[in-house]
Amino acid sequence: MPAFLEVQNLVKSFGATTVVKNVGFAFDKGEFISLLGPSGCGKTTILRMIAGFEAPTSGTIWVEGQDITHLKPNQRKLGMVFQAYALFPNLNVGDNIGFGLKVAGMPADERRARVDEMLKLIGLSGYEKRFPYEMSGGQQQRVALARAIAPRPRLLLLDEPLSALDAKIRVSLREEIRAIQRDLGITTVFVTHDQEEALSISDRVVVMNAGNIEQLGTPHEVYNRPKTRFVATFVGQLNTVPATLVDPAAPRDQLRAIRPEMLSLSPRPGTDTTLSGTIEDVHFLGSVVRLRIDVGGTALSVDTFNDQASAPPQRGDTATLHFASKDLLALAD
Repeated sequence: MPAFLEVQNLVKSFGATTVVKNVGFAFDKGEFISLLGPSGCGKTTILRMIAGFEAPTSGTIWVEGQDITHLKPNQRKLGMVFQAYALFPNLNVGDNIGFGLKVAGMPADERRARVDEMLKLIGLSGYEKRFPYEMSGGQQQRVALARAIAPRPRLLLLDEPLSALDAKIRVSLREEIRAIQRDLGITTVFVTHDQEEALSISDRVVVMNAGNIEQLGTPHEVYNRPKTRFVATFVGQLNTVPATLVDPAAPRDQLRAIRPEMLSLSPRPGTDTTLSGTIEDVHFLGSVVRLRIDVGGTALSVDTFNDQASAPPQRGDTATLHFASKDLLALAD
């Protein structure tokens, strides 16, 4: 069965600068995919090429077996939500949601029914007469989402739609977006620089760096089995540990890494290695207490669960760290 969305050998250059370098991936219908990476890595440029707002320098883009590489944006049957809400300030909520339907020539009664359906879907029934300036940022972004999906697009593109919102609303809205996406079964590409967002709502994650794909996999794979040093350090917290690979023929230095939650202050099943050090700092993060421990001049972060019955360790305390050697990651460049 062919992929629903497929990108082949995609390249984008602006003058002498190449910002997307021979990128390729394929996804199935109904998947929620995140393009994750730092600013300038090429993720938004890829999204804009899929949408038709940028023309590839080379390569092809396929949706449902159709080559859309050179189609105009309005010929692609895609929906897009931008970082800025991009609502029409002179139109009320109902007219904003129904704008694309009106342009497509949908009769007024069908359009009203579809708008009502969208308002119910995003939890804003009764808000159709309000104007964007009368709504919060989170509400405006819900309206932008409803406007994008009202015409029943075959692919939904989200360009950092949550970055302008405060942290609590961002978490709530990303969960709503995921629930709506699952309910509709619409294939979705979500661009973000926020690793927590990507890991929490995606079926698969594309980790990008400097125009290249560093790794493509499920959130579990990307976090627990990073393939490169960049992925390991960009996705989640990480301790790096200098180590020597003992080989009688040719001993050599390597860099190993371990996640803070894989270290513990007491033995656990499977732990076979210990390190001793001194607690340098204690950060209370609510459900987690993060310790920074000096081990022979190397600072290691250790995450422990908050225990209401006992106080956390204190600065200056001696600590013994326990971990399983199998949890050490060997980092490749």
